[in-house]
Amino acid sequence: MTVPLVIVDGANVVGSVPDGWWKDRPAAAVRLRDSLAAIIPDGLPDLPGPIEVTLVVEGKAREIPQADNGVTLARATNSGDDKIVDLVRGEHRTRRVVVVTADRGLRDRVVALGAEVRGPSSVPRR
Repeated sequence: MTVPLVIVDGANVVGSVPDGWWKDRPAAAVRLRDSLAAIIPDGLPDLPGPIEVTLVVEGKAREIPQADNGVTLARATNSGDDKIVDLVRGEHRTRRVVVVTADRGLRDRVVALGAEVRGPSSVPRR
C-alpha cells in the first residue's frame, strides 16, 4: 500500500491562528514543522497513518532548517501556491494526496488535479 502524502500550505496554516506569528515568521514555521511530526505515524481523521508530510514554506520561512523529524520541507522560490500545485501534479496519480489550506483559489486548483483538501484545523499548529 502506498503511503498518502499530506502537503501543508505553511503560510496559510500559520496565518490561521492569530498568535503573534507575524512578529517572527520563521519561528512560527518552525513551530508548525515540529508539530506536524506528530501526525506522521497516526495520520488524520479519515486518513490512517503512516503518512508522509511535506510543509511548503515561502518568504522568510524558507530559511528554516530541515529537521530530522520526518517532515519534509519544500521551499517555494516564488509562489507557495504554485509550489503546492507542482507537488500535487507530481504525486496525485501515484498515491492519495491531501492539501491542508484554507485558500479557496488553491483548493480549486489542487482539487482539479485530483487532490483532497482539509482545513488548517485538521493539523496541529503548536
